[in-house]
Amino acid sequence: MKVSITHIDTACFLLEIGGLRILTDPVFDPPGKIYSFGFGTFSKKYSAPALSPKEIGRIDLVLLSHDQHEDNLDKSGREFIKKIPLVLSTRPAAKRIPGITGLDEWQSFEIQGTSVKVTATPAQHTGLRMLNPIAGKVIGFILEWPGQTNGVTYISGDTVYFQGINRIAERYAKIDTAILHTGRAGFPYLTGALHYTFHAKDALKAAEVLAPRRIIPVHCAGWWHFREKEEHAHEVYSKSKFADRIVQLSPGKPLVLGPE
Repeated sequence: MKVSITHIDTACFLLEIGGLRILTDPVFDPPGKIYSFGFGTFSKKYSAPALSPKEIGRIDLVLLSHDQHEDNLDKSGREFIKKIPLVLSTRPAAKRIPGITGLDEWQSFEIQGTSVKVTATPAQHTGLRMLNPIAGKVIGFILEWPGQTNGVTYISGDTVYFQGINRIAERYAKIDTAILHTGRAGFPYLTGALHYTFHAKDALKAAEVLAPRRIIPVHCAGWWHFREKEEHAHEVYSKSKFADRIVQLSPGKPLVLGPE
């Protein structure tokens, strides 16, 4: 089965598995806007989507890690998902947005008419537990289909390194591709050095546990609150034992992950 990935913007990418077309965390707003993330946090968007919804074409399924932050679901993204037949996300997202199917951690959903199964995985938006109710619920996803000889596909969602990553590794001994939300999202004027997504060293720590064959960082750049510069992240990756497993996507250009 042919599998390909196309990065569009932030954590938004198109994943094609055979004839199934999946989009993650839809963001299609133009750059230049300032967004409030609540509780005194805000950020400005710098990046533009590499493809428009019209250019992307048919989407069968949206995997939405969470709905409460506009770097993962912006105004245009909210309009976009109204036309999608199936959107899988968190339970709170399903309560807030009509038409979303909410999943609990480890709950699986088999995509009708296909051989693909999606399982929600643990994610934690910050290492400071008292702030997690404020940051809100987030999930990641495992994708499985027959013939995955090299293992499953994992999408982290917005998360930091925490014990949930170890639990994923315990359940899935073989991971082919780990798509990790990085960028070290943070608001230093409010919460200091606290971060809300992987930074490069955290991503490598997760890789140490998950042992994926391929690592694809997304959610790396394009917003003010992404506090780790891409150049620094690339340097950290290049000096690690996982250097040859890191795959950098070119926006708008499909990358074939293989027939599996």
